[in-house]
Amino acid sequence: MKDSEIEVSVIITAYNEEKFISRCLRSIIKQSLPHDKYEIIVVNDASNDKTSYALDSFGDAIKVINNKKNIGLPASINKGIKIAKGKYIIRLDADDYVNLNYLNFLKLFLDFNNDYDAAACDYLLVDDEEKVLGRYDAIECPIGCGVMFKKIDLVKLGLYDESFLRHEEKELRVRFEKKYKMGHLNLPLYRYRKHENNITNDKNYEV
Repeated sequence: MKDSEIEVSVIITAYNEEKFISRCLRSIIKQSLPHDKYEIIVVNDASNDKTSYALDSFGDAIKVINNKKNIGLPASINKGIKIAKGKYIIRLDADDYVNLNYLNFLKLFLDFNNDYDAAACDYLLVDDEEKVLGRYDAIECPIGCGVMFKKIDLVKLGLYDESFLRHEEKELRVRFEKKYKMGHLNLPLYRYRKHENNITNDKNYEV
């Protein structure tokens, strides 16, 4: 794959995600956007379970960065963004998964709507068995993923604030929307998994 062909960089951070990471990666590898148009960067944040073994099984389909020590979510995201080659940056949490058209539709939205600097898609809340619990509007009930940004804008903003170990996406969004315009793709392309270890169960987090 030539670096010049890459238009979208997908950033996935993983810490002890042996249970879900394979499902996540299968969904992002099988996209309707041509494979030579995007790259998948996984930042393994010093996992001590079998996450590394799961990542190895995907071979050259993904690019893996292994942190020698745990540095946290925002710092790991920033590490991925800094080496990303795409014009567009999009996140995917290691315990979630996405629709076949996740990358393609969001990219097309930005390609053909120059008034917007980012685009957010709606999402389905699912349980561990992938049963749909509800559909949510990405603007009314935002989450950290399901948003495609222009890399140049994130760099100008100074990327994610690494002092925010929780709710880093809210802090970034506040800064972003002061300077840039976010569009809304009213399609549930993201699958946000609810389970006992994720942020959905944080009493301070509202969905």
